[in-house]
Parts: sequence; structure tokens; C-alpha cells
Amino acid sequence: MTYYRRLRDLREDNDLTQEALVKKLGMHKTTYTNYEQGKRDLPLQVAIKIAVFYNVSLDYLAGLTNEYRKLK
Repeated sequence: MTYYRRLRDLREDNDLTQEALVKKLGMHKTTYTNYEQGKRDLPLQVAIKIAVFYNVSLDYLAGLTNEYRKLK
């Protein structure tokens, strides 16, 4: 699984619209949409912010594992 699919799945699993999520993350909707569609690479700092927001590991976010490990 590629990370951009995981971004969409996490957002949808948390019943968030893109608009609601970008407000919480403090970014532009177009930028986030490009991450979610795989049109733009996800910078590490943004990946960390998203992983912390969803309380998941970076490995899970990147699709390297399917284990939904919560951060401590």
C-alpha cells in the first residue's frame, strides 16, 4: 500500500473531510489533496504531524506495516 492511500483511509476512518483535517493541521487544502492523491511527496515534518494527529507510527503511515501501533 502506498502512503497516500493510507492518508485517505485514516482521514475517512476518523470521519473527517479534507476541509476539517487541513484546518486541524494548519495547511492548505490543495497541498493536502496533492499528498492524498500522490501528486506531491509528503515531507517528513508533515508526515510526523499527521502521525501524531492520528496517533500512529510513521511505519504505519508509510504503509511499511499494517500494525496500527499507537504512539506513547
